[in-house]
Formats: sequence, C-alpha cells, structure tokens
Amino acid sequence: MPAADPYVPGHGNRRYAVRSYRLDLDYKVATNHLAGRAVLEIEALDELDQVALDLYGLNVSRVRVDGRQARYAHRERKLRITVASKAKRGGRLKVEVDYAGKPRPIPSVFGPVGWEELTDGVLVAAQPCGAPSWFPCNDRPDDKARYRFAVTVPDGYRVIANGRLEARDKRSGRTTWHYRQDEPMAPYLAVLHIGRYVSTALGENVELVHPRGVGVGAGTAFARQADMLDAFADLFGPYPFGRYTAVITEDELEIPLEAQTLSTFGANHVADGWENERLVAHELAHQWFGNSLTVTAWKDIWLHEGFACYSEWLWSEASGRRSAAEWASEYHRRLAALPHDLVLGAPGRELMFDDRVYKRGALTLHALRCELGDRFFPMLQDWTASNRWSTVTTAAFVAHVQRYTETDVASLIDTWVYRAPLPPPR
Repeated sequence: MPAADPYVPGHGNRRYAVRSYRLDLDYKVATNHLAGRAVLEIEALDELDQVALDLYGLNVSRVRVDGRQARYAHRERKLRITVASKAKRGGRLKVEVDYAGKPRPIPSVFGPVGWEELTDGVLVAAQPCGAPSWFPCNDRPDDKARYRFAVTVPDGYRVIANGRLEARDKRSGRTTWHYRQDEPMAPYLAVLHIGRYVSTALGENVELVHPRGVGVGAGTAFARQADMLDAFADLFGPYPFGRYTAVITEDELEIPLEAQTLSTFGANHVADGWENERLVAHELAHQWFGNSLTVTAWKDIWLHEGFACYSEWLWSEASGRRSAAEWASEYHRRLAALPHDLVLGAPGRELMFDDRVYKRGALTLHALRCELGDRFFPMLQDWTASNRWSTVTTAAFVAHVQRYTETDVASLIDTWVYRAPLPPPR
C-alpha cells in the first residue's frame, strides 16, 4: 500500500477520509493503562473493501462497521478492517474500534513521538506521526476531521484536550471530562494532557494551565501571552478558534509544541527572558499557520515553521525590541556560514525540523514583505481567511501572493524555496 506521505512512510491512507472522531477513553494513571472506544465516521474516496487505520502498541478487542461485527487484522502499526459490503465512492461508514493497553511513544526517524508519561500524568506530543500511539486514525496532515473526547481519570487529575470543555461528570472517585473540537483538525494535532493542574485566566480568550506551584504571571515568559494574541490577530487576522490554552507541565521538556487550540511547555520555559518568550510567541503563531492552515504534505512544512519563526521577529518588533529587519539581517549572516545543502521546499524527512527550515522560511517571508511593502499584512490576512481550517501548499501560496504584486513571485519563491544557495539579503 503506497504511503500517503513519503516523509512519514507507513502512515495514512488516501482511499478514504475521516469526517469525525469520537474518543471515549478511560485512563488509570498509576498503571498507565488506557481503555478506549473510537468511533470514526468515514467517507470513501474510492471503492472501499478495506479500511486501513493507523494504531500502534495497543490491543484491539472488537471492531464494528455500521453496527455489525467486522473482521480485522492488526499488525505492527496498521489495523486493517474488512468491509463486508464494498463502499462506493462517496459512501459513508461508521467504524467502531475497542482497544486497550499501555500506550507508549512511537519510534521514528524524528525520535519517539506521541504518548508520553510524566512524573504524575501524561502528555501527547504527536507531531508529525504520533497520533496512532493513543487512538486509531488516518494519520495524514491533510485529513482533517471534527473530534469529541470523553476522558475518564481519577479525581484530582485534570484533563485538557482540544476545543472547548463541555461538561464534567463525577462518579465513584472518577471524573469524565468532555471536550468538543468543531473546527476540522489533523490527527497529529489531537492532544491530551492529564495532570494535577490549576488555571490562570488572562482576559477572555487565554488560559494558562499549570501546576499549583508554578507561577505564570508577571515576571515570566507568559506575562504578555494575551498581548501576543491581540498583536497577531491584528497582523494575521482574527484568532481562528474559540480560546487559546498554554499548558505548562511540572516536568521539564526539551522543546515546546503546539496543538490545535493549545500549546505545551515545560516548567523550564516559564522563566522570563527573550529565549522563552520567543517560544511562547512561536507556538501561538502556529494556531494560524499549522493548525488552522495545515500543509497538504510535509514537504511544505516551511509554511508552518517559517511563519512561526517570522512571528517571533514580528512580536519582537511589536513589543519594542529589535525589528524583524534586524533579526533577518542577523540570521542571514548565520545561515550564510552554514552548509547550503538544504532545499526549503523539499528538505526530506531527515531535515524537515532542521533549524534552517525555520530561519530560511522566515527570511523568505521577510523577502516577500520587502517586496510587497504595505500590502504584505493584508495579503497574510486574506491568506488565513480564505484557507481557514483547511489545507495549503506552496503553489497555492505563490498564486495567492501574486495577486498583490506585479513582480514574478514564482521566481522569488524559486530562489528562496527551491534552490539550495542562499539568496542575497533583502
């Protein structure tokens, strides 16, 4: 079966699309045991006699298709389900999977990704291929669906998932937390946090979730989180979701990571200073570039990371620090001293998270800003509005930008995105 995306071989399937997921999960923190039922509403994009889902390290006990018991085989990372009556193109299927086990990260060329036990709780860090570590899915970035979560944990623990919290049900020492994510979301952006957390609200639209002993107010990197959201809304267009949540774990984490409607940070990212504050800005910017607008294929990851990196420089500019032009000049000098063997628009899976993708992507956007002048931010606002909650490509971005200038944008993008030599600074 051909890979849906060569950057994550073995994941995803293009014969169908998932329109919605409902995940009913019961988790025992002390033993790291997860019992779940996943209900997927599937649309056939081709004649379908089998549904191949991605699921790793968990045991399947029952599968139903349209309410009837179905045959299946689960080997390695694929759950292959036989469809008794072939689904025609455009037909719909309801697939239910009961499963359980001790979830663990998925080994990958990017390192272990997905489910991660903390000292006292759990986080999911699934980019780019960790979603199958905790639920069966069609693991491709361009298969965006709606989600509902019902997660039961012992009293005293809090659950944070994507979207809005709808209800909490308490019974016999356990609490079920119900979340709903209505805006379509890629599987790798689905997230779950379980821990002993409290909340700090920053205005109407920002919430900080953190351990009781970790301060997140004045004098920390999160002090201006709400100001960042307002600044980016002015530059990029309205925040594309309801609320934004930053989760700070008690454990230290190597890097922060965004998911749809929220981001994850370690306790080591709280201290005041530019290095942490820029990461707070970076992950917030992904709500527009990566979460609302998600790449169709991973080779275009610069459309996520280049935008988020440039947003760090824009926040620096907006908050009275160094201008974006000054940051661009500095990082152009730094990149010039590094090997010129990376093609931004096709970095390969080994280099897709290389820092040069981030910085060269930001420099590409700065070159476009220099070219468009005052038209740059209106162009970005139209880009985020016209593609909200959808998927994007570099080719579509070029066509979009071209409407704002008589300059040959394809040639400019070609030198920055599809050629290895570093162009002169702008």
